[in-house]
Amino acid sequence: MHGYHGRVNTPAALSTVERLRDGMPEPPLLTWAVTLGIGLLAFLLRLIGVADPPRLIFDETYYAKDAWSLLQSGYERTWASDANAMIIAGDLSGLTDEASFIVHPPVGKWLIAAGQAVFGMTPFGWRIAAVVFGALLVVATVRLAHRVSRSLLIGALAGVLLTFDGLAFAMSRVALLDIFQATFLVAAVAALVADRDHHRHKLADAIEASGRLTLGGAFGPLLWWRPWRWTAGVLFGLAIATKWNSLFVLAVFGLLSVWWDIGARRLAGAGFLAWTAVLKEGVLAFVSTVGAAFVVYVASWTGWLTTSGGWGRDWGAQHPDHPWVGAFGEAFASLLNYHREIFGFHTGDYIREQTHSYDAHPAGWLLMLRPISFDAVNDIPVGTSDCLGPDNCVAVVTAMGTPLLWWLAAAALVVALIWWLAARDWRFAVPALGALATYLPWFASADRPVFFFYTITIVPFTVIALAMALGLVLGPAGAPGRRTGAIIVGVATGLVIVNFAYLYPLLVGQTLPYSDWLSRMWLRSWI
Repeated sequence: MHGYHGRVNTPAALSTVERLRDGMPEPPLLTWAVTLGIGLLAFLLRLIGVADPPRLIFDETYYAKDAWSLLQSGYERTWASDANAMIIAGDLSGLTDEASFIVHPPVGKWLIAAGQAVFGMTPFGWRIAAVVFGALLVVATVRLAHRVSRSLLIGALAGVLLTFDGLAFAMSRVALLDIFQATFLVAAVAALVADRDHHRHKLADAIEASGRLTLGGAFGPLLWWRPWRWTAGVLFGLAIATKWNSLFVLAVFGLLSVWWDIGARRLAGAGFLAWTAVLKEGVLAFVSTVGAAFVVYVASWTGWLTTSGGWGRDWGAQHPDHPWVGAFGEAFASLLNYHREIFGFHTGDYIREQTHSYDAHPAGWLLMLRPISFDAVNDIPVGTSDCLGPDNCVAVVTAMGTPLLWWLAAAALVVALIWWLAARDWRFAVPALGALATYLPWFASADRPVFFFYTITIVPFTVIALAMALGLVLGPAGAPGRRTGAIIVGVATGLVIVNFAYLYPLLVGQTLPYSDWLSRMWLRSWI
């Protein structure tokens, strides 16, 4: 990986301080210019035509309406049965005074509400926040890939690939929660990787200040203030306050962060004392990540806590003798009971007895065996709604990845696991663990309906793995075969973009003759 930016020194040839200070070689102004340029491209690509279809599609019927309710009262309320048609007609009187039972925390819905506050209860209003966060997801992916690989080229490649991923594109144009969760998770992991560098640089400073070559068996300074860890805690809190399964990523990378601390002190020369970082650094890490995440999560329920009309808000008042009420007070006891009810919904018999035509077993996710349709208008007659024939048309919004990208990324994930475990390269651990932490927990829920679009939290990590694997193909600057590697990387990237362009009509719900639509359904399981 050192060869990405032309470094010729091997780790063995570097001093301890130099190895601790290993970092990005490019000027920050350049890296941010490239990052924001790619982010702007992603934003503009996602923004075009985002108000179409001009109606509530798929689960927007829940989240867009919940968001508007939060904006009005601070908690979710129910809507009349014909509210969707009323909303499109500009009539918002379908919002009732009755509280609604919801099954996800409020942050994602508050973000959707922010767009509605500016642009109204319109398709553009409830989707614009997803567009913004879809672009921010690309930005966060560039920053993470750059910092992990130590190469702006690899970071930029990851950002370009994600920009032209069909699923990331589709999820950036619909008012669902998952795009917000994915952005917060990737940014949180990027913050922890930045903390790794920050900690190692501080140890290098301490060694230089002592006038020695290493710590000489001492533990070294204990850093009480690690701003990137606190940043990660806040971001993880926002991710969990969007969807609960973000907890798995916090657990995995929280432990990995402490392991990095141990490794840094071993490299610095702390000897056996490096292992005491499990307690010394671990306690501080828990406070700054888990503690901060907990505070952010509880704060996300402020609207529900400070009002009286939310679902189950009066549970504490109705159960004054319950131990929770005595320990936490009526409001927080009611919140705990609400969480118990939400957990029961996600794990109970009701959800496990449900069926759905787009149920997709996680075993097929990485190969994209069963994408999902968000909206469909079938059998459009020739001569109407832009249907030019020769046969009747369909207009389907499909949440599917760019197939070539996904299939290459699945192979790259295997490469990342090998390079991490066999070659002991910590850089590949980041995308590998990120992908596994967002993927494997879903197998425990495979006995209930689960959907392909949940993989939006996985794909940034697999794309980073692919960019880093392509970096291995490219090879170090000046190395024999560099030109051949560059051709391979260029062709692969170009084919991904072409593949995206071919599938673009499916991602935006463009009217197509049925035969043209069917020609893009490469696998029977996609239909």
